[in-house]
Amino acid sequence: MASLNDIRSTFLRYFESNDHRVVESSPLVPRNDPTLMFVNSGMVQFKNLFTGVEHRDYSRATTAQKCVRAGGKHNDLDNVGYTARHHTFFEMLGNFSFGDYFKEQAIPFAWELLTKEFGIPKDKLLVTVYHTDDEAAAIWKKVAGLPDEKIIRIATHDNFWQMGPTGPCGPSTEIFYDHGEHIWGGPPGSPEEDGDRFIEIWNLVFMQNEQFEDGSMTELAMQSIDTGMGLERIGALLQGKHDNYDTDLMRALIEASAHVTNVDPDGDGNVHHRVIADHLRSTSFLLADGVMPSNEGRGYVLRRIMRRAMRHAHLLGARDPVMYRLVPELVRQMGQAYPELGRAQAMIEETLLTEETRFKATLDRGLKLLDDELAALPEDTDLPGETAFKLYDTYGFPLDLTQDALREKGRGVDTEGFDAAMAEQKAKARAAWAGSGEAADAAIWFDIAEDKGVSEFLGYDTEQAEGQ
Repeated sequence: MASLNDIRSTFLRYFESNDHRVVESSPLVPRNDPTLMFVNSGMVQFKNLFTGVEHRDYSRATTAQKCVRAGGKHNDLDNVGYTARHHTFFEMLGNFSFGDYFKEQAIPFAWELLTKEFGIPKDKLLVTVYHTDDEAAAIWKKVAGLPDEKIIRIATHDNFWQMGPTGPCGPSTEIFYDHGEHIWGGPPGSPEEDGDRFIEIWNLVFMQNEQFEDGSMTELAMQSIDTGMGLERIGALLQGKHDNYDTDLMRALIEASAHVTNVDPDGDGNVHHRVIADHLRSTSFLLADGVMPSNEGRGYVLRRIMRRAMRHAHLLGARDPVMYRLVPELVRQMGQAYPELGRAQAMIEETLLTEETRFKATLDRGLKLLDDELAALPEDTDLPGETAFKLYDTYGFPLDLTQDALREKGRGVDTEGFDAAMAEQKAKARAAWAGSGEAADAAIWFDIAEDKGVSEFLGYDTEQAEGQ
């Protein structure tokens, strides 16, 4: 059975043999896109190449890009541990062409890699194309011999990619694997498409147009390719699994969690182990890339992920810090592909130990407050927002941690009440600050910081960066 490390290497070697430059993963903190909290796709580090702002000494590239989705609109945090395919950290395999080849080569590359290098049976694959993309449909028919019923035309934005409201855009084609009739679900575009029978494994974007503010669209002079395939998802398929957490790499981390907590990896604590395994990856990689836990911005997202994992360790009965003890296994599994993990191992372990030790001091008291409040409420009643805010303000419980705890009890949170309590505290902070004699200036800066976010100094790492 090919390991995830083997699959990653096979992908990169295949494209390297087809004249692509193997480019290292960029850090998780984007340097060229101020709109992103974290890098969440392979194309982020190449954005300026696609737009023509930057030029390099290669026009074909391939990467295994580390990605995090845990903040802003790209946020999978709430579902992690409970589903088969949600992660805060994942790897995106991709091949890219910057004005070099286009559809007539991108589609054959994908088909050959999947069916020859990975050995996936051809009859298990089907594709979607944008409903007006006759060219892509014709290439699929010619290269793969797919019948019309396995080339599904989709008229929605599921098969049309845009960099933003204006700028580069174009149709895409997605490749799906059919797990068979014994699993419920229908093909893409059908009412049953959300089932698990047909799973998307690769998305190929054809950047062929530029869209303008008036809605008009013209062909790009430099037409490019951007593809993305999740390593965990293709790994599960090639290893005969239907759950990303059953792949060899994730299983090793789950078993490491089971070992240090002395709790069966497949028993009632399975969800807790899954959360810990996923969050170990995102926290460790974020720390290795220079993000440190704090109470704002990226550092706060990191702290939220840490504390969510720490609560799940607590639910497994762990009385001493757990997360830092799992870092050596993560380095064993991923350190060769990402040497920055090994270089930062001591710092990662120390930071996790410090954070977990501090949080444990308030975790028990916070959970007791939560239980006491719930006991006083009628069944099926949401937790008042004021209580959720007290847990946040006094005990360091991020709102999503409280929501996660309540989810297991079939309860929710009055989020409007939480937001109102947060707004009231901010108003009090402003009033207190206004007494310093700079009330007008302070009010303006509070408004700007709340609306636009705080500035981040990047001068220690780079001499150039984009502003908003």
